[in-house]
Amino acid sequence: MPEIIRIDMDNPLYQKERELRNKVLLRPIGIPDFGWEMNDPMSWHFVAMDKSVLIGCVLLVPIDTKISKGQLIQMAVETNWQGKGIGKLLVQSLIAFAVSKGLKEIEIHSRAEVTSFYEQLGFKVYGDEFEEVGIKHRLLCLKL
Repeated sequence: MPEIIRIDMDNPLYQKERELRNKVLLRPIGIPDFGWEMNDPMSWHFVAMDKSVLIGCVLLVPIDTKISKGQLIQMAVETNWQGKGIGKLLVQSLIAFAVSKGLKEIEIHSRAEVTSFYEQLGFKVYGDEFEEVGIKHRLLCLKL
């Protein structure tokens, strides 16, 4: 079973996380490599490891000064690992961490086609569909 660990930007795995995000999230929609890292320094980074291979990642960025609310961003899972529960493990670890830090809410700008994945994990859809980076998205929130 893959292991979920939290890393910081000094960890050598951070470079592998960046590459996975480029490959799975950015390149397919035409965003330049490393073009979505503005929140990395203030975020908590979680990676899924299968032995010594990084197979998934997700970030949690605080979005208020009291650090009572965070946003789940940049979730990526290696293509050959998708559909095997890695994303679920990543989100569950992120939620447990958020609870331990006293956060009260997590929000997501989810690509519209994967909204149901997050709903199965307890997130609720709010508002209308909107466009972000040229893709239809939905706002989802989870009260902790």
